[in-house]
Amino acid sequence: MPFEIRGRVEDCILTAHAETANQAFAKAVEWQVANGIRGVSISDGRRRFTVAEFSWTMASQEIAGGSAIHDVPPARM
Repeated sequence: MPFEIRGRVEDCILTAHAETANQAFAKAVEWQVANGIRGVSISDGRRRFTVAEFSWTMASQEIAGGSAIHDVPPARM
């Protein structure tokens, strides 16, 4: 799966996977905002982003007219 979402609950690490950037972002926001999970991040296989960094990166690439992060196949983890 191209995107990995990670978060922390006490001493446990949670992980989930998503096929698209939009799905990954939605899951990360759900965990961070609705569930209060800390340290939520999204990896595309090459880099790990905080939720805010991922959002900014997606928006910046789309505004610039370049390939959005979800259009570029990420490296497998």
